[in-house]
This record gives sequence, structure tokens and C-alpha cells, in this order.
Amino acid sequence: MTGFARTDFSLKRLVDNSYKAIDRGVYETKQSFTHDTISLREAITLCVHAPLITEIKFSSPSQGRIRNKTEPAEIAMTMVDSGAIGISVLTQPSLFDGSIEYLATIRKGQPRIPLLMKDITVSTVQIDAGKKVGADCVLLIKSIFDRNLAEDSMEKLLEYAKNRGLEVLVEVHTEQEFGEVLKAKNDLVGINNRNLDTLQVDITNTEKLLKMYNKGKSVIISESGICSPKDIQYLKTAGADAFLVGTSIMQTADIGAKISELYYAF
Repeated sequence: MTGFARTDFSLKRLVDNSYKAIDRGVYETKQSFTHDTISLREAITLCVHAPLITEIKFSSPSQGRIRNKTEPAEIAMTMVDSGAIGISVLTQPSLFDGSIEYLATIRKGQPRIPLLMKDITVSTVQIDAGKKVGADCVLLIKSIFDRNLAEDSMEKLLEYAKNRGLEVLVEVHTEQEFGEVLKAKNDLVGINNRNLDTLQVDITNTEKLLKMYNKGKSVIISESGICSPKDIQYLKTAGADAFLVGTSIMQTADIGAKISELYYAF
């Protein structure tokens, strides 16, 4: 998979790809895994070093191919052994080369670590699939719902996921989104340092938003653009509670060494 012109990208394109994947039956998996939900929030709060949610993704809209496809279960094992307290698994096939089957495979090999289903979630179909294969947490991107691009409101999909026993990571990018999510007292809030309409990354976005509002009891996960222990230390000082790291880990030859370096940032 190769990259494409940024002018050809938009959040709506990602959303359209989700609906196409649903229509193709991508989320109709035969695999299943029944387990009690493992709390990502709890794993973050109990971590004595840098709480890393490491991400398994083989491609992205901004980078194109990130890593040649290898056995995701083996990558997950290396991540956990190296200090990851949670794993984010891309299940969106278009532009990310993800698969719901990856999540199922990883769940069977890692029965004791929280798994985040990372997708452009627009439908209960995706939430049901995540639950079926062993996800503990699903992602809802607030801007998708603010633009009325999903099949229902964020509140309804969030409630639906929680009723299925799943935690929900609500992702924001702007000051307004962050303020509204905090007002709603969401347990897990992701601040994306990448603008999903332009693909530009600004790691200071986490600090800017946290300066605007008191995060209260919400656990804040900083996402995108995290490459070094210095980045982790900066974001920790800014008020982030955990760190979702994908590209910089998946691009490195020695995944384990990279994760250990980040995990012991503080």
C-alpha cells in the first residue's frame, strides 16, 4: 500500500470506508472469545512507569505502508513482554490494512491484557464484532458524530458499547470537543495530536487542551506523534495519564527495545 495525496483525504473518506466494510461483511467473523472485560482505565492507573498503549497497524493514511505484514499475535507478545499495558489493534481494512481477525487472534494469545478496538466506528455492527472477538474497549471519534456521519449519536453508541460490557475511549482534537467530552464526564478521553482532516501532527495539542480545562476524573490518553522518552516526559508534565504509540514502534526494527525505552521514560 502506498500513500496518497493529502488533498485527497478527509475524515468523511474514512467514514465512507467503514460503511463499505460493513456492507462487505468484513465484521462478520466466525471467531469468538468470551471473557470478563479487562479495564484499560485500571491498567493505566496501576502502571508504575509510563502507561503505554502500543498499536498494531501495518499502514496508515499519512504514512502508507508502515511495516510488512507479519503475525500480529507475535508482535503483541513482544509488546506485552516489553512493557505495554494495553494494545490497540487496527481493525479498519481500508488504508490501515487492519482486520477484526487480528483482534481475535491477539485476544486468544493475550487473555490478560486490555485490547482497544481501533476503528472508525460508525455502527453497532462494529461494536458487536469487537465484543465478539474479545475487545475490552472501543474508540469513538467525537468529530464523526458532531458532523452527523455515524448511524446514531455518540451518546447512543457509547451507551450501547457500555451495555455490552465495553469501555469507551472518546477521541477529541479541538478545544470545543475536549470541553464537551469533559462536561459529559467520560472515563477515558484521547487527545489526538493529529488533525484527521489535514493529517498534520502537533504534539503540543495535548498540552494546549489540558491547559484549557481541568480534566477532573477523566483519564487522558495522548495519541499520535509520540516518538521518544522526551515526548513521553513532556506529555506527562502537561497532564497526560497514558500514551498511545503506534507508528514509531511499528517502524522500528526492534519493537521490544523501542517499547522498553518509552516505558521507562519515567
